[in-house]
Amino acid sequence: MTTRLHDTLTGAVRPLEPLEAGHVRVYSCGPTVYGPAHVGNFRSFLFADLLVRHLRWRGLRVTWVMNLTDVDDKIINGAAAAGIAIDELAERWIAGFLEDARTLRMSHPDVLPRATEHVPAMVALVERLLAGGHAYRTDDGSIYFRIASWPAYGRLARLDPGQMRVGERVAADEYTKDDVRDFVLWKGPREGEPSWETALGAGRPGWHLECSAMSMQYLGESFDIHTGGVDLVFPHHEDEIAQSEAATGKPFVRTWLHCAHLQMGGRKMAKSEGNIARVTELLAAGASPRALRYALLAAHYRTALSFSDESLAAAAAAIERLDALVAALEAYRSDGPGDPSLAGLLGRAREAFGTALDDDLAISPALGALFDLVRDLNRRIADRTLSSPDADTALAALRDLDTVLGVLPDPADALPDALDALLEARASARASRDWAASDRLRDELAAAGILVEDTRDGQRWRRAGSPSGA
Repeated sequence: MTTRLHDTLTGAVRPLEPLEAGHVRVYSCGPTVYGPAHVGNFRSFLFADLLVRHLRWRGLRVTWVMNLTDVDDKIINGAAAAGIAIDELAERWIAGFLEDARTLRMSHPDVLPRATEHVPAMVALVERLLAGGHAYRTDDGSIYFRIASWPAYGRLARLDPGQMRVGERVAADEYTKDDVRDFVLWKGPREGEPSWETALGAGRPGWHLECSAMSMQYLGESFDIHTGGVDLVFPHHEDEIAQSEAATGKPFVRTWLHCAHLQMGGRKMAKSEGNIARVTELLAAGASPRALRYALLAAHYRTALSFSDESLAAAAAAIERLDALVAALEAYRSDGPGDPSLAGLLGRAREAFGTALDDDLAISPALGALFDLVRDLNRRIADRTLSSPDADTALAALRDLDTVLGVLPDPADALPDALDALLEARASARASRDWAASDRLRDELAAAGILVEDTRDGQRWRRAGSPSGA
């Protein structure tokens, strides 16, 4: 089945037909690094990760670019308030973002371009817009995009350009311009702000310009998919389309995907609302990184997701079910003939899982297919119908699905030697029927976050839903 995605621009669910056969080029708006990203930001980043993982799982080559905005008004103001240089502030929060991304198992984008390292490409784009009559200079050295020159402006957000209200970041640009609707491409120099000496004169790029220049540098003047939060539709993505297509004369993006807000307490999670939750804070409070990832993926990306202690607890319970099955399959031993129906079960589960995600990343039925498989495998384990090779095959099938989800325990994440020694000591105690020692060792392991169960196949262990259960 061909993957179909909901395009914000047309409002239709359309087949993904890459411009280059077999190769999907994806651009995602990444963090503006003036402070730590919160889990609302990571919902947008992880939905893009799910998309990229699924397309790769389907056998497509994917080039994924995610920008790092390391110069804008918020960064300049934050650095001034902290009494440090903007690059020092940006480095601090880029490192924090990358660490949080690793913790949440986000795939590393193929390219993570920083705005400050791509000023020449931005200058070249502005020069094309000036030459085409789509931009103009003001007395303070700034350059603006002339919205009146681009009649298609507003189609992404379904706005009437004549009735359009200025967006938040546009309003923050306190520069003179011909039309209140026009947006800044290049900001003239100001005291206390970073500035580049360029063919345009001194100054710095506007926020909207950065993404157009960087996406086209790495993905071409037209590419397949652009992702971001729904709050970026206007003005950011609307401005990207206008400046990019006015400069090149080509369609900018084939498919626009936008993720709905994460909500906390019934309101959009945002720094301005004062209701944010940060990854490090949640982990310090006892959340499992894998449960947090699951919670952020478990609702369809175009549906507002309510984040709460209850939703995180439900995600932790789902992870516990998966971990228990993985532990059971790893420990399972049987010399029986095997289950002739297993191949069909695994094939149907894979097909249902993939078909769901092909339908605009429909995560709920995909997870439904996964947990139907969990139930059926648990029943076969209980009934002892599997052989040892069957258990290995089933575990491989689960890990295949997890290349998309990224929530199963990492097989490379071995226990520390001290805990491994406790497990071996407990196995020996049980073999010698020293039940008191066995119980004591089980309690020690539990205190260290390792849960031990005794089965017909011997003891099996799994990590408890705690920070150590990453």
